[in-house]
Amino acid sequence: MTAALRVPQELSAAVPAEQRGPGLDRDAVRLLVSRGAAEPCHHDFGALPELLAAGDVLVVNTSQTLPAAVDGRVGDGRGRGEPVVVHFSTCADRWHPAGRAVAGHWAVELRSPDGRGSTRPRAGGPAGTVVRLPGGARLVLEAPLDPGSARLWWARVTGAGVPELMRRHGRPIRYGYTERDQPLAAYQTVFALDGPGGSAEMPSAARPFTAELVARLVSKGVQFAPVSLHTGVASAEAFEPPYPERFVVPPATAWLVNAVRARRRTARGGAGGRIVAVGTTAVRALESAAGADGRVRAAAGWTDLVVTPQRGVRAVDGLLTGLHEPTASHLLMLEAVADAEVLRRAYAAAVERRYLWHEFGDLHLVLPD
Repeated sequence: MTAALRVPQELSAAVPAEQRGPGLDRDAVRLLVSRGAAEPCHHDFGALPELLAAGDVLVVNTSQTLPAAVDGRVGDGRGRGEPVVVHFSTCADRWHPAGRAVAGHWAVELRSPDGRGSTRPRAGGPAGTVVRLPGGARLVLEAPLDPGSARLWWARVTGAGVPELMRRHGRPIRYGYTERDQPLAAYQTVFALDGPGGSAEMPSAARPFTAELVARLVSKGVQFAPVSLHTGVASAEAFEPPYPERFVVPPATAWLVNAVRARRRTARGGAGGRIVAVGTTAVRALESAAGADGRVRAAAGWTDLVVTPQRGVRAVDGLLTGLHEPTASHLLMLEAVADAEVLRRAYAAAVERRYLWHEFGDLHLVLPD
């Protein structure tokens, strides 16, 4: 769909919106709107309440972002060793659907420092590789998550608990297009909840929401439905599909989505009653709990669902999301919500109008006719 599109490097958002000028807040981003076959239109994100209707439901991911990047050195301690950055991606709290890792193991990605504060790709392995971590902890690579890829490996950590290791020595994962390190608070959304689990990378579609904007939406009659999906380390460059992740769809969310959809089927006129997912993570969680009849049931566990145009969506009507790289597998999910030609026009307009990409960038709202 957009594979031939070239996104200029300067369109990568280097800093959060609130750092781009005095008096700005998180919601100081732009909003590209695709509605059915109509030409894309352009708004400030603050216009979202006017673009939604009373009775619409925003499904939001409440997963908190973890300080998942920890410095280490490859080696057994007899020499200084090669410096690496460990990205802690996913914890196998029980047997994991991919790779049959045992409880307590983590899927990790090893990256090489690039000398500018971020990292560059590095192959993992071989099995048995030891990474020395702060505080005397050690990480041992055991097996690749996917036998056909050397990027992610199952590993065990000794000498420290990983949550405590991240809390004391970790920082948010940062990529080369960003200008500098940011505090963990910059990577938390207004919907993030403290508790067990968390995401290696921010559920970034919800980042521009502020408490004030949420209040305006609620005053408009827009409802919010929480889900959680703890995201792992993405690979946006290589058409790599997402691997299994932990998710929860609470009973109250399942009830609300079903009730709104049932009311919409019987209502006469009016635009309300649309189920709009905030981010591809919210789509994956909600669709993992939706049956073939579209009815959502409370669910929790691991999901290996990949939403594609062929599979389609069953519970979601619209999507609020960031702008994705042309080779990202997330775009297949967008094509399940909107026609490929609609998305092609939208992304061409985004490049022409100089929209910003990635987690600190602008947003794209996809609505049905």
